[in-house]
Amino acid sequence: MKFLWPEALVLMVALPLLVALYVWLLGRRKKAALRYASLSLVRDAIGAGSRMRRHLPPLLLLVALTLALVAIARPTAVVTLPSQHDLVVLAMDISRSMLAEDVKPNRITAAQEAARTFIAEQPRNTRVAIVSFAGTAQLVQPPTHNKEDLLAAIDRFQLQRATAIGSAIVVSLSTIFPDAGIDLAAVNARRGGGAGAMSLDRPPLNDGAKAPFKPVPAGSYPSAVIILLTDGQTTTGPDPIEAARLAADRGVRIYTVGIGTADGEILRTEGWSMRVRLDEESLKTIANLTRGEYYYAGSAPDLTKVYQMLNAKLVFEKRKTEITALFTAAAAALTTLAALLSLLWFHRVA
Repeated sequence: MKFLWPEALVLMVALPLLVALYVWLLGRRKKAALRYASLSLVRDAIGAGSRMRRHLPPLLLLVALTLALVAIARPTAVVTLPSQHDLVVLAMDISRSMLAEDVKPNRITAAQEAARTFIAEQPRNTRVAIVSFAGTAQLVQPPTHNKEDLLAAIDRFQLQRATAIGSAIVVSLSTIFPDAGIDLAAVNARRGGGAGAMSLDRPPLNDGAKAPFKPVPAGSYPSAVIILLTDGQTTTGPDPIEAARLAADRGVRIYTVGIGTADGEILRTEGWSMRVRLDEESLKTIANLTRGEYYYAGSAPDLTKVYQMLNAKLVFEKRKTEITALFTAAAAALTTLAALLSLLWFHRVA
């Protein structure tokens, strides 16, 4: 537990003084009690239980005051709370390498089935968008609550050549921030005509923005997340690591899912062959940069479990939160209890 105003904890030095004052007052009462002819008779009349009860309300008040002083320091803690995500972007690889059968019946079929299950379990207040990517990326289903439209978009996938993970991230960001001037066409126009993944310059993505962009802490944007699934390595488009930094600057978390076997597979189709291998290091880097997580799925059941874990994580998530209200409520409850006990036992609030 940490504190936003740790300086306020200096007030805690008053607690030992209050305890000393209470002990001093008890001493004065004992001296006054010596006026009785037989103090032992008074003690017998009161009983040990009554003497203990006399100290309970002040003890409760002391604990309540301690909690109130902690509340003044504004404590924070990492707690599990309901998620505030109202948009989830599913970015799914539809490159031809997804035909590999190391994940039964093949990677694309397993990915589609897991995505269907994930969509079916989303809360009603969560919108889902679908971005597909191969040699480029496109938004195939804008954000919607309509699960039938989402399932239909998944069923329409048509596999293509190449893999552009960076493009998938850029299009996903433009879906989350439609008015921020994030334009994949502008990025591709500025990166030149060379082959392979190109360096992504950040300023062009803000050309259309109405106000200068100010980066925020990574993972701090609560309203949307990106789930990126792929089975291969980037072969074209913007650099995916640079694209991930763009997401990190906007606080958007990216949860990456790698599908396929560790050694990859030689895929032969339509007269050509290629080895398809998962680039786990890049996916881990993307997740780490954005404060997301990386998941590996080596089989169809594994992939289903990954989406189940993601669904649970998106419904409830751990966040650093101020818990001042909890300490204040506890202090108020103990104060009320102390007053009630004092009234019940001694017919006074003291």
